[in-house]
Amino acid sequence: MENYDVIVIGAGNGGLAAAATLAEKGKNVILFEKHNIPGGCGTSFRRGRFEFEVALHQLSHMGTPEKPGPLREQFRRYGIEQEIDWIQIEELYRVNFPDGTGISIPVGREKCVAFLQKEFPQQAANIARYFDTVYAFAEQAAAFAEKSAQSTGEPGAMKKFVMKKGFPKMYPVLAQYGLKSSQEVLDEFFPGCPKLQLALSVYWCFMGMSPDRFPWSILAKCTYIYMEDKPYYLRGTSMMMNQAIMEAVKRMGGVVQLNCGVKKILVENGTAVGVIDEHGNEYRAKKIISNISPIATYGALMDPKDVPEAARDYLKPYTVGISALTCFIGLDCTPEEIGFTTSFTLNYESLDANKDFQCAYDLLPENDPLVATCYTVDDPEVSPAGTSVITAGTLKYGAAWEKLSPEQYYEMKYEAGRRIVARLEKMYPGFTSHIEEMEVATPLTHMRYLGHPGGAIYGYEQDLRQSVFFFPTESKLPGLEFASGWVNACGFGPNYTYADKVATQVAQEV
Repeated sequence: MENYDVIVIGAGNGGLAAAATLAEKGKNVILFEKHNIPGGCGTSFRRGRFEFEVALHQLSHMGTPEKPGPLREQFRRYGIEQEIDWIQIEELYRVNFPDGTGISIPVGREKCVAFLQKEFPQQAANIARYFDTVYAFAEQAAAFAEKSAQSTGEPGAMKKFVMKKGFPKMYPVLAQYGLKSSQEVLDEFFPGCPKLQLALSVYWCFMGMSPDRFPWSILAKCTYIYMEDKPYYLRGTSMMMNQAIMEAVKRMGGVVQLNCGVKKILVENGTAVGVIDEHGNEYRAKKIISNISPIATYGALMDPKDVPEAARDYLKPYTVGISALTCFIGLDCTPEEIGFTTSFTLNYESLDANKDFQCAYDLLPENDPLVATCYTVDDPEVSPAGTSVITAGTLKYGAAWEKLSPEQYYEMKYEAGRRIVARLEKMYPGFTSHIEEMEVATPLTHMRYLGHPGGAIYGYEQDLRQSVFFFPTESKLPGLEFASGWVNACGFGPNYTYADKVATQVAQEV
């Protein structure tokens, strides 16, 4: 039996960051990962001469070297900032509309506002007012979060009274828009202008939730962060970033066990005290941080008798989120040859994103919004000279795919890929003739590699009832904490920074 200050389960983004922060703070930490590489979704794979990014579209929270964001500062603490070749993305995204037109959104508030006002002159005043509101909301949300972090203990009756009465006065924009959907706010600012609404709501697909259910608070924060901190990618795919974090864990004294999953969490007297790995070895610790889903943590790693009833009750309202259907495509031509001009595009079949989102429940892609990423646009070196690497796909729930027989599965998998390629061919004539390599990932692929129920890529559904103020962050078992996108906003940047926060708190307790 070995003893540690903290055991971390799962070397996804959150698990890696938690282990690195604990090691940085001098804690004796061990990280377990059942796969032979770290990263979870933050990794890559090769087919032929191409290396494909599995998940990253745009890395947030980075900022510039001169004006670092929280994630860049975190990487500096780990000593890995200079080990990674960062690529700043020059345009936020492009939206292609069903009539064949489209617009590319530039980075930076002033540029973005000026561009949109030129494209939609009748909405000029509303566009300026909207961005004023986005920025005011983000700034008030940050101020409120800082004030909340400084507060300790259970608020007394007077404090509750003051907050209830004073909150709308202190944080008026936060109070007004904090619990509204993205669709509600966009309808308020831009009624009868669906193209502009689609152009401003793109980040709904980063959370896997249609605009009518997607919290505007998340959309506003995403817009603010990417405008101010700039979006980044990195040469060598997100695998390089997570590999660097893993090496930092080891360099700072932590232990990393690859090819070694956790089989069981040990619970004694109602407290998590250790784990048994898949080889039968026992480890004890003062704290355990799980980077896998609460569903798997409680349901697969613990005896039913050890799972607190409070945990079951706490998680009952939460529903498993969406998965994805993705084609990884290597082309024998440059992006310019087929008309790709922006690294990240969202392509619509209609002007009603909420209606089209309902296709996510169907087995095959039909009118689903199509996400396409081509980082060769921003950096030709991410693929061999004269080639392009493209990922293109749709969001899909896993239920329909789970019902297929093995024979049906392979037939539908490649039919789905064929339909996505046909969509790309329509938008980029000649696309199909340049395909050199292609692989298709379904919700079952994500289920297999991530171990997530339904192949969920965003954890629980990120809607108004299950996110923002209502993330299931609480652990109902002493000695156990969670640090993944299942209990916080999903995405690479949010995962890293949230896990850093959790690990910092745990470090103070052990």
